[in-house]
Amino acid sequence: MKSRKTGRILLLLVLMMAAVASMPLSAFAEVPYWTNSKEKQGRLIWTQPAYTPEGIFGKELTIPNKDKPGETSPSPLQNPKDLFIDKNDHIYVADTGNNRIVQFDQNGTFVRYITTEGGGKPFNKPEGVFVTDDLDIYVADTGNKRVVRLDKDGKYIRQFEKPNSRYIPEAFKYDPTRLVVDKRGFLYIAVLGGYQGLLQLDPDGNFQSFYGANKTIFSPLDAMKRMLYTKEMYANEISKLPGAISSVAVDNDGFMYTTTAGQGIKSEQIKKLSIKGLNMLESMTFGEIRRFDVRFATGGQVTPQLIDLTIDSNGNVTAIDSSYKYINQYDANGNLLFFWAGPSSANTTQLGLMKNPVAVDANSRNDLYLLDGQEGVIQLFRLSEFGAKVNEANKLTLQGRYEESEKHWREVLRLNENFSPAILGLAKAAYKQGNYQEALELFKRGDDHKGYSDAFWQIRLQWFQSHFSLLASIVVIAAILYAVVEKTTRKTKWRKAWRNRVRSKKEFITQFKHMFYLLKHPIDGFSALRYEQKGGYLSAIILLIGAYAAIVIMRLFTSFSFNMVEIRRVNIIAILLQFLLIWLGWVISNYLVSSIYRGEGRFKDVFVGSAYALIPVILIGIPLAIISNVMTTSELAIYDFLENVLYIWTAAMIFWKIQSLQNYSVGETIVNIILTLVAFMTLAILALVVLGLSSDLKDFIYEVYQEVRLR
Repeated sequence: MKSRKTGRILLLLVLMMAAVASMPLSAFAEVPYWTNSKEKQGRLIWTQPAYTPEGIFGKELTIPNKDKPGETSPSPLQNPKDLFIDKNDHIYVADTGNNRIVQFDQNGTFVRYITTEGGGKPFNKPEGVFVTDDLDIYVADTGNKRVVRLDKDGKYIRQFEKPNSRYIPEAFKYDPTRLVVDKRGFLYIAVLGGYQGLLQLDPDGNFQSFYGANKTIFSPLDAMKRMLYTKEMYANEISKLPGAISSVAVDNDGFMYTTTAGQGIKSEQIKKLSIKGLNMLESMTFGEIRRFDVRFATGGQVTPQLIDLTIDSNGNVTAIDSSYKYINQYDANGNLLFFWAGPSSANTTQLGLMKNPVAVDANSRNDLYLLDGQEGVIQLFRLSEFGAKVNEANKLTLQGRYEESEKHWREVLRLNENFSPAILGLAKAAYKQGNYQEALELFKRGDDHKGYSDAFWQIRLQWFQSHFSLLASIVVIAAILYAVVEKTTRKTKWRKAWRNRVRSKKEFITQFKHMFYLLKHPIDGFSALRYEQKGGYLSAIILLIGAYAAIVIMRLFTSFSFNMVEIRRVNIIAILLQFLLIWLGWVISNYLVSSIYRGEGRFKDVFVGSAYALIPVILIGIPLAIISNVMTTSELAIYDFLENVLYIWTAAMIFWKIQSLQNYSVGETIVNIILTLVAFMTLAILALVVLGLSSDLKDFIYEVYQEVRLR
C-alpha cells in the first residue's frame, strides 16, 4: 500500500514537470514587473513579457581631471531630459544638468561629449535633441532660448532664435524643449507652456504657423458658468487654455506625433497629426492604469501623464507615463498592445523599473531605450519572442494581409488565449476568407461591435439571397389568403357577433384598456386617471413590472451590434433596485413639490400616473430589442431614431401627466419639473448622508437603549 501511494505521488510529480516543461519559456521569463493588455471593455489581461530588460548604461561617464592630468573624474548624467537614436543606432542624450549632449554607440559605449560654444555661447540647460538622416544634430538649447544646428562632427552651423512675426503673440515665451525636423528641413518645436501648438519654422528660421494645437477642455461646470454668468463675472474667471504639447516625434512616413500631459487631460494624450494638424488616430483615450498601482502614482495622482513617445519601424507607438512609470505600447491605429514596468525602489537602481522616466526611443531592431531623469541612466528593453510574434502578426493585419497574419495570430493565441488583439486579428482573417460565422463569434469574443455588425451583414445578405423566393411566396400567399378570408367572412354571423360582443365591465380590464386610450389622448387620458378612476394601484404595479422587464430585455437581448453593455455583468437585482429607487424617488419628490406648489393631484394619482407614463418603454423597448437582432450598424440611424422616440415620448408623457393631474399651465409644469429634480437630488444626498452615518446612528440608538434599560 505504501509503495503504491509513493508511486502515485511520483507519477503526479512527473506529470507536473512535463506540463511545466511544455509551457512556453516566455511565460516564465523573470522580469520585475507585470505585462498587461486590455479587453475592449477595459478589463486587464495578463500577458507574457513583450519586452525584457537587458541592461543599464550611462552611469560610468567620466571627464578629464583638470587638477590631475592623465586622470579622470566621474561625470554622470545630471537631470537628463531627452534621448534620440539616429539611423546608425547611435544614442544621443540631452544631459541638461551638465549642459552637454552625450553620444553613445549602438552597444551603449560612450563615444563623445558635444559641448559646442558656437554662436558665442555654450549650451545652457538643453532639453531636447534630434538627429537627421544626414547626421546633422539639432539641440533645443532651452536656457539660451534657441535651437542650435550642428554638423555630424558637432561643429556649429547656425541657431534658430525666436522668429520675428506678427502672427506670434507678444507674450509668447520661446523656451524650446523638444523638436523634430522633417525631410524638407522644416522644424517643429515644442516650447514650454506653448498652448498654441508646435512652432513650425522653415529651414531659414522663418515662422510658418502654429501646428497641431490642442483643444480647450470645458467641463459641464464651465458650460454652466458661460450660460449663467454676466460678461463681467466671466471675465474675472481664470482663462481656460489648451494643454501644452510635452513632446513630439516623427515616423518613417513623415507623420508627426505629439504627447500632451497635464491635470484634467483625459483624451487625445497622443495624437497623430495630418497635414492640417488634425488628429488621425482612431483611438482617442490613452494612458493605462492598474487599479492596485494607484497608490504608487506620483503625488497620489490618478490621471496618467504621457510625457514622451516614439514610433518604431512597425508603426507601433510607445509612450512613457511619468505618474505610474509605465511603458505603454499601441499599434498604428492607437489600439493598446501592452503596458508594463513600474516604479523602482527608493534607494536602489532596479533593472526594468524606473524612478522618473523622461524620454524613450527605438532603434532599427525595435529595441527600446528608456531615459531615467532621476537615476541618470538609460535602460535597454529588448523585444521578447512573444512580443515579436505579436508585432509581426499585427503588422500584417494593419497592412491588410489577413491570410498571412492568421498563422501568427494562432501562435500568439496558443501562448495566451485571452489576448484580445490576437482574437480580433483572427476575426479579420476569417472575415477576409468569407468565414463569416466564425468571424462573427470571434468579433463578439473580442468585443468588436463594428466587426460583429459587418460579419452579421454578410450572413444576413447570404440568408436573404438564398431564401428570397420563399419569403416572397409566403408574403404573396398570405396577402391573398387574408383578402379572400376577409371578403368571404365579412357578413357571416360570427363576425357580426364578435363586433357586437359585450365589453367587459371589470375594473382591471377597463383600466388596462385605458392605456391604449391614453396613448392617443394623453392629456384627457391622464385627467381620466384622476377624475374617472381609470387607473389603480394594481394596474400601475403591473405596468411597473412591464417597464422593468422591458429594461432588462433591452440590456440582455439587444443585438451585440448596438449593445455596449457586457451581458455577463448585467445584474437584474441591481437593475431592479436602481429602477425602484429612481422611480419612487421621483414619485415622492413630485408629490411633495406638487402639494406645496398649488397641485391638485393626490399621492395615488402621482403614483398611478407615473407608472402609466412608462408605457412607451414597454411598447418600444421590447420590440426594439427584438428587431435589433436582425439589424446592423448600417441601420444605426433607424435604431437611434426609435430609441430617441422612446426617450422623448416617455418625457412627454411625464410632462402631460404632471400638467393634467395637477391642473398646471405649461409654465407651471416646467417649474414643477425643475423643483422636482432639485427635491430628488436633495433626497438622494440626504439618503447618502444617512447611509454614511448609519453605523454611528446604530451605536447611538444602542447606547440610548442601554441607558434606558439600566435606569
